[in-house]
Amino acid sequence: MHPAPRLAQTQHAVSSRVFGVDFLPPLPPPAPPPTHAAPSAVHPATRAGHDAPARQPSDPTTAAGPPGSIIEPAPGPADPARAEAHQRLGQILARYKADAPHRHFVTAFTNIVFGEGDPRARLMFVGEAPGADEDRTGRPFVGRAGQLLERMITAMGLSRQSVYIANVLKTRPPNNATPTLDECARCLPYLMMQIAAVRPEAIVTLGLTATRALLTTDLTMSRLRGQWQTLAVPDAQPALSVQVMPTFHPAFLLRQYTAENRAKVWSDLQAVMTRLGIKPTGVG
Repeated sequence: MHPAPRLAQTQHAVSSRVFGVDFLPPLPPPAPPPTHAAPSAVHPATRAGHDAPARQPSDPTTAAGPPGSIIEPAPGPADPARAEAHQRLGQILARYKADAPHRHFVTAFTNIVFGEGDPRARLMFVGEAPGADEDRTGRPFVGRAGQLLERMITAMGLSRQSVYIANVLKTRPPNNATPTLDECARCLPYLMMQIAAVRPEAIVTLGLTATRALLTTDLTMSRLRGQWQTLAVPDAQPALSVQVMPTFHPAFLLRQYTAENRAKVWSDLQAVMTRLGIKPTGVG
């Protein structure tokens, strides 16, 4: 088999397993081998991509806490940096509740969905706004899109508890409407404070709305995804610049569940893993 079809099959196998698809499409008939073809070999990455079982995501309904709380691992006494970040996030949540920026726009919410995860995570995921499931539980990304995000995180060799997850908006827009520019602008300072507290090495923005809000750009997703961007976090002490990788929102993937889109997202996540030196789990 020529390298190109083999590589395409391997990439499709990996992205399919990451996103929960258990079949391989038939390949086109192989081209005739060259006259002096080398002996065929089974590449470990190809076999692992085809045969290795997918790790199951952890139950996204576990570890729920009081509405608007910060669900994250308890910092140990031997980790003062994590304890300090934990305390700072609590202060930011209290400030958000006091300021209530959502009072300036139409919203229909039950709970504030602040964020959760490791307060000193190396990797942060940022979406646009809570949905119905998130509003009900007070936790980000716990619906169908959240379950897909958790599969993605697991495939990267990480866990939901080892990253930090937040949204630009902390309250649910009516009927899950796309947040407006004004809504994003009013809520963005609190997200920036969260980023300054966590101090991640990289951020993955999920979808166009979150990407545009965080990077202050009007470029299209086709121009943004897969390309590293630099975010200078305002008022961070000490100064902080974070590398940002835009990719598709899991909800978009659920609507447009094509091999091409899955491969694009997996490519974006691979770029993040390379930057952070993370070895993927169970994918070759």
